[in-house]
Order: sequence, then C-alpha cells, then structure tokens
Amino acid sequence: MTELTRTVRTGARTGLSIDSMLSAAVMAEMLSPSSDLWLVSPWITDVQVIDNSHGTYDALFGDVPPGGWRLSDALLRIAGAGTRVHVVTRPDPHNDPFLRRIEAPELVNLFVHRDPDVHEKTLCGQDWILTGSMNYTVRGMAKNDELVTYNVGGPDAGQARLDLAQRWRSSS
Repeated sequence: MTELTRTVRTGARTGLSIDSMLSAAVMAEMLSPSSDLWLVSPWITDVQVIDNSHGTYDALFGDVPPGGWRLSDALLRIAGAGTRVHVVTRPDPHNDPFLRRIEAPELVNLFVHRDPDVHEKTLCGQDWILTGSMNYTVRGMAKNDELVTYNVGGPDAGQARLDLAQRWRSSS
C-alpha cells in the first residue's frame, strides 16, 4: 500500500477543522475493521464524528431517523463488530460522562485504561493513524489551534499499535 500523509493545522484562525478527516477514519474503520483500535487522549468528550442528519450514509448505517454519530456510538459499534477497542484517558471527572457511555459490561473487547500521566493524542487502527496535539473534545476539534496528521499506509500505525500495547495492554 502506498503511504499517504495529510497534516492539518486546525482552529479559528485557519478556518480548518478535523471533522472530515476524523469522519473518514471512523467510517473506514467501520467498513474494514482493525483487530485493535486505540484512542488515546487525556480529555475526551462525546463529540460528533459522523453527520448522517441528511441520510447520506443510510445505506451503511440504516439510521431511522437519520442522525449524527457520536464518538461513543462509533466506538461501541466498532467493538460490537469484534474489534478490540482500547481507550486511554486520564482519571478526570471531565471524562466520566463519555466513559459511562462506552463502559458496557457485555462488550468484552472494549478496554478503558485510566492513566494520570497520559498526554498523547492518537487514534490508531490497523494501517492508519490520526495523531497530533488535538484532544478529542469540542474545544480540541472546533476551537483550539491544533496540529493533526493523518497517515495511511507505511510503518507509523503498526509501530504506534506496538508501542501502545506495550504501555497499556498489560492493564486490560
């Protein structure tokens, strides 16, 4: 596979957001699931990752009525399809509402790792990685000046998965 990389500097000053890149990554993951998916972010809110309010993706999702998909919805669907989903975040009250939505006891392949020292911000699948300075929060995605790189193909995603598993899999 050819390696493709796109770096975006988001924020109010640039007028750019990460929405379309994040949507593409999440939809690709739903269509071709990885064995492991890693979401690492010190702070997480249940941001919208896919806008299906106009029914654009009804053939894929079957939403009735069409609506938006939040990060928790996407992660639960991906885990429900058999992917081992790892969420690494800080043990902070800010993250609790999001974590309550994804901690479903019937999903044996969704793992939450709480680490007070985590500062990395990465979403990583089998052959792609979205990484940079952005937390998965409303401010991180829509307001703050951030640098985010999306890489498909090449060795970066594989190395990241190995590194992340080394750091947190033992606590699964």
